[in-house]
Amino acid sequence: MNYYYGAIVFVHVVSAVISVGPLFILLPLIRRLRTAKAEAEAEDIYLAIIRVIIRLVMHSGHVLVVTGILLILFGPWPWNTSWVILTIGVMLLSGFFLATGFSSVLKRFHEPSNDREVVVNKLQRTAWIYIGLLMVMLWLMVQKPAVW
Repeated sequence: MNYYYGAIVFVHVVSAVISVGPLFILLPLIRRLRTAKAEAEAEDIYLAIIRVIIRLVMHSGHVLVVTGILLILFGPWPWNTSWVILTIGVMLLSGFFLATGFSSVLKRFHEPSNDREVVVNKLQRTAWIYIGLLMVMLWLMVQKPAVW
């Protein structure tokens, strides 16, 4: 069982890297999106790349959740440990935020009634908030603090 546990930890860590890493690619893409005002084709390419990144993050998050459940089931920590409960709470919040935050901003991008700069700012703020939520989750999983 120890071999399998180690393999699950490895998959869990790799999926964590894949779910966080691509988000940092969003930041320069958003910066380029600001300057792509005149070129609608370039803007559409940047938006397509952003959608692919969000989809990659979402699917690696699914692997992260499944492996996290397996690690709790087969590992030394019970479900009622404070860091596990807090991680689950932040995970639910970030999952809701990923599902609603990015998609609503990306849908508003081509609406003529919206100010483009405001939407780009909202996209950047959404990216930073999501990165922050994932960093909190990462801290909880690495430090495993005993909050209560």
